Amino acid sequence: MTNDKIQVIGIDVGGTAIKLGRFTADGTCLQSLTVAAPQPTTPTAVLAVIIDAIAQIDPDNQTVAIGVGTPGPADATGRIAKIAINLPGWRDVPLADWLETKIGKPTAIANDANCALLGEAWLGAGRHFQNLILLTLGTGVGGAIILDGKLFVGHQGAAGELGLISLNPDGPICNSGNQGSLEQYACGTAIRRRTLKEPAELGFLAQQGDQGALTFWQEYGRNLGIGLTSLIYVLTPQAIVIGGGISGSFEFFLPGVKAEIEKRVQPLSRVGLEILPAELGNFAGIVGAAKLAWQHYSGF
Repeated sequence: MTNDKIQVIGIDVGGTAIKLGRFTADGTCLQSLTVAAPQPTTPTAVLAVIIDAIAQIDPDNQTVAIGVGTPGPADATGRIAKIAINLPGWRDVPLADWLETKIGKPTAIANDANCALLGEAWLGAGRHFQNLILLTLGTGVGGAIILDGKLFVGHQGAAGELGLISLNPDGPICNSGNQGSLEQYACGTAIRRRTLKEPAELGFLAQQGDQGALTFWQEYGRNLGIGLTSLIYVLTPQAIVIGGGISGSFEFFLPGVKAEIEKRVQPLSRVGLEILPAELGNFAGIVGAAKLAWQHYSGF
């Protein structure tokens, strides 16, 4: 079978929807499918939905491997979904083994933010860089790291929880057990807590020139930039990719981010640093999961 005929499946598991895509080696998506997540979203119920969806997207059994992004850390070997705090029963779930047993194809899993970064690094905003990080700004703040062209997951597979770094030691309590984490200043819940408005509404108001909204995004960018300062000093990335729903207001908070980084980070640690909006949107998860499948299948 030639390389242009070999196909894999990328899967993005969420609390409300499960997305799938069938991809060739050059990143072409031949078919995509979105199905509702079962409620409650237990591991066995999700497995059943995935199996049925795979049968729909690959009825002729043309694919050779499967990659899955899950809403929580996986183990370092890409076999076990360690925990998903917003899904019931998701603790030490051997999802890769289950799928290999049921489908009979090599399977690897990873955190959904890791998959999003793999997607952006393959076909999106990060494709020109070997060292980059991703922040997803949404209900929470997710993160992922690529070093020397490879996804960095750390000793136990849980590295890259960039939203959980400390920003203010006296700030709001975080679900992680930390206090004053970056997430508590940059996620959608934090925005609503502070402004009593939705992030999208604040973005719309900023587009209309509303001074209050513009001031809010300036302060938001300042906090985000302070958080990124710590990450830049540790990782010295070539690029920082910003995704998630809140990134729709990227143009309004970017100046504040850049100002803090330029003020706080010595020039040697930020030479050529680019801060970019993600390009793949909600498609990033299945693109990255497909890349994960390719890496697991062939090592490239």
